[in-house]
Amino acid sequence: MPEPYRGFNFLVEIDGITEAGFQECGGLDIMTDPVEYREGTDPNHVRKLTGLNKFSPITLKRGITDSDMLWRWQQTVATGRTERRNISIVLLDEARQEKWRWNLRNAWPSKWTGPSFNATSNDVAVESLEICHEEMVKA
Repeated sequence: MPEPYRGFNFLVEIDGITEAGFQECGGLDIMTDPVEYREGTDPNHVRKLTGLNKFSPITLKRGITDSDMLWRWQQTVATGRTERRNISIVLLDEARQEKWRWNLRNAWPSKWTGPSFNATSNDVAVESLEICHEEMVKA
C-alpha cells in the first residue's frame, strides 16, 4: 500500500507566485446543496436533486514578516477596489515534488486577523487571512 502524503509539505501560490511559507492552510472543501423535488404522481417521498456547489473560505496562517502583501491585498477589498486572484494549494511528497494541486478561482480576502501579543511568551506573531473563492478544481 502506498504511504499517505504528509500534511506539512504544501505550498500556496497566489497568481502563480509563492509569496510566503504558510504555517497552516485549512478549509479545502466543497458541498453540493440537495434540492428536494416531488411530482404529484411520485410515491410518498421526495427525490434529491443536485443543487448549487458551495466552497468554504480558505484560511491561511503565517508568521508576520517584512512582506505586507496579504495586508495590502485585504486593503483593496476594504477600500472597494477588490482584486480577485487565482490561488493554488499544492501538496508535495517527501522529495518536495508536486502530487496534488487545487486551483481556486476568483479569490479575494474577506477577513484579516492580526497576531495576539503576550509579553511572557516567545511565540511567533501570526497573521491569518480568510479567503473566499468561486470555484475549486483539482488540476
